[in-house]
Amino acid sequence: MNFIQRHLQEAREIIDAIDVGPIERMVLILARLRESGGRLFFLGVGGSAGNCGHAVNDFRKIVGIEAYAPTDNVSELTARTNDEGWETVFVEWLKVSRLNPGDVLFIFSVGGGNLEKNISPNLVRAVQYAKEIGAKVIGVVGRDGGYTARVGDAVSIVPTVNPDAVTPHSEAFQAVIWHLLVTHPLLKIRQMKWEGTR
Repeated sequence: MNFIQRHLQEAREIIDAIDVGPIERMVLILARLRESGGRLFFLGVGGSAGNCGHAVNDFRKIVGIEAYAPTDNVSELTARTNDEGWETVFVEWLKVSRLNPGDVLFIFSVGGGNLEKNISPNLVRAVQYAKEIGAKVIGVVGRDGGYTARVGDAVSIVPTVNPDAVTPHSEAFQAVIWHLLVTHPLLKIRQMKWEGTR
């Protein structure tokens, strides 16, 4: 089996192994969020940050939920990183955004954050803050899910089928799962262009 075949086979294995329970809980949390008029905040670093910007668009346009990602504003992100530090960049942004118990934090991360190993401490601090004030935390993460999976309300862990491909599979399945969410019958309120064009 060559690399391409192996990578695609691993994707099939992930699909077969993924636990749908957390995804079903996410659907319900997001449906209640829209009904109550709450906001959805996406947080991620690296490739996951790129996924956040795309997901914001989909949840706003297709699902009708007010959604934001601090990584979409590079000026504020870099100013906060430079002036206040990487560890607090997201939590301070959430404070200015007045995150409240009616909102939801959506984490995209390969590892889910780990303070002891100094991996994505900015995500951990943001999740801690969300839990302190009573906001729900959902996410799509890889590996063991880290801090996000331990304390989140509905967190899908992308199964590790190849330890050498955790990052590409985790970030790819973030997209698979958020697209599943925005097209779910309980959430989708607007037709997408190509599905509406025959």
